[in-house]
Amino acid sequence: MGQIQAGIIPVTPFQQNCTILFDDETREGVIVDPGGDVDVILQVIAENGITLKAIWLTHGHLDHAGGAAELKEKTGLTIIGPHKDDLPLLQRIETQAATYGIEGLRSVVPDQWLEDGDTVSFGDHSFEVYHCPGHAPGHVIYFNRGQKFAHLGDVLFSGSVGRTDLPGGDHQTLMNSIRDKVLPLGDDVGFICGHGPGSRIGDERRSNPFIQGL
Repeated sequence: MGQIQAGIIPVTPFQQNCTILFDDETREGVIVDPGGDVDVILQVIAENGITLKAIWLTHGHLDHAGGAAELKEKTGLTIIGPHKDDLPLLQRIETQAATYGIEGLRSVVPDQWLEDGDTVSFGDHSFEVYHCPGHAPGHVIYFNRGQKFAHLGDVLFSGSVGRTDLPGGDHQTLMNSIRDKVLPLGDDVGFICGHGPGSRIGDERRSNPFIQGL
C-alpha cells in the first residue's frame, strides 16, 4: 500500500477545489466534489494514469456536486455522500445554476447516503465520515486517521469558515460542528478544503479569528 496523494482541479466560476485522492503506488483513487468542468477532470485523470473507484460528495451546493451526474454518466462511478439532509440542495442544482448563469450543471441524487460514523475507502485507505452541518444541512467530512489527513469541504478554511447565509445554513450549528467534530481530530491533522489553500487544524485553532474561543 502506498501513501495517499491529493491533486486539486479548480472547477466552475467559484474555483472550487475538486480533489483527486489516490494511492501513489496503485494509482487508484476517488474524486471528491466534482462540481463541474467534467471534461477537464477526465483529462487530468487520464494524463495522470489514475483509476477512479467512486465519487465522494461533501455537500449539495452546485459548485461541489454539479458535475457528479455527468461524471457518473461518463464513467459509471458510484456517487457516495453526502448526508440525506442535503437532498433538497442536490435537487435544486439546475435552478441554482440558472440563477448564476452557469450552464451544464445538473441536479443529482447519490447512490449512497452517508451517516455520522460511517466509513468509506478506496484500496487499503479508510476514511471516517463525520456529519458536520452548518454550512449545509447534510455536509460531511472525510478523515484518514493513518495519515492524519482530512477533507473538510466548506466547513473550515485556512483563516475562515464556511458561509452560513445560504439556504440551510446556520452559524451556531457550524460552530458546533467545528468544535465537536473537526477540532478533536487533532492539531497535527492536515486538511484540504473546498476553496483556497489547505492548512492544519492546529494552525487554525491558534490563528483563525472565526473559531477563537471554541
